[in-house]
Amino acid sequence: MLSNCQGNKKALLIGINYFGQSGELRGCINDVNNIKNLIKSRGFREDPAQMRILTDDHRNGSMHPTRRNIIEGMHWLVSGARPNDSLFFHYSGHGSQKADSDGDEVDGYDETIVPVDAKSAGQIVDDEMNAILVQQLPPGARLTAIFDSCHSATALDLPFVYDCYGNIKPQKASRKNLIESGIETLIDFKTGNPIGAMMSGRKALNSLMAIGNEGKAQEMTEQTRSSQGDVVMFAGCKDHQTSADTNVQGYGATGAASYAFIDAVTKGRNLTYIELLATMRETLRNKYSQVVQMSTGFATDMNKPFFF
Repeated sequence: MLSNCQGNKKALLIGINYFGQSGELRGCINDVNNIKNLIKSRGFREDPAQMRILTDDHRNGSMHPTRRNIIEGMHWLVSGARPNDSLFFHYSGHGSQKADSDGDEVDGYDETIVPVDAKSAGQIVDDEMNAILVQQLPPGARLTAIFDSCHSATALDLPFVYDCYGNIKPQKASRKNLIESGIETLIDFKTGNPIGAMMSGRKALNSLMAIGNEGKAQEMTEQTRSSQGDVVMFAGCKDHQTSADTNVQGYGATGAASYAFIDAVTKGRNLTYIELLATMRETLRNKYSQVVQMSTGFATDMNKPFFF
């Protein structure tokens, strides 16, 4: 059941620049501010009851994007949701992967997001995010989610991924991961690095097992990760890709995917889901290697107009 998005509106926006940490980013907090301005123009209000913003430049510790605060924010976002509500989730920060433990991942790896305190508190796994943001959503309530992070295509474990023609495409394990980890194993052996060879060999084995488990993993995802709520997600890249932290002339420091989404929605009128996906991809094509992905919690007609 689709939402008409005429009910209550709530938003959770998360931007992490990781100040003083290795891998510090530049554009994530800017992304949150720009997304905030965009959704305010669509009826969202910057009010504590309707919008929660977590950034690592905030003076208030309760607004820092820690693991605990992010998870609490996710619960807050979906709590009390009703049919025709419109919920908006935006994350700009680091994304990563870890070996899958329950067999639902086609590529053998869970996707994660990286809170500002991940080194001490841990990352947040896609299984957790699906359980909170997707499974708790009632029928007829919309969640629009944007993940501007590396390895993000299935960050919510949504089972239905689309191409630019609106067709559902089967998820496949990355042959690229298998080839790369196999090459890494050979190099480590030749250079006398047994520990590196063992680690890269384990990655190659995981990738090989994932290829043999594609069908079962896809079926499990559809059975256990589908949603009753109206969930649509745009991700910055495929699960094996990285998302760029970049600078756009006249725009400033930004995540490439956040910029592409804002630019498409701002310039386009009455875009369909397919047209939005195609426009975002075209904005990044020839400039970045990442390919924007779109997925939903249940099979949906992607020729319908996109709104939130």
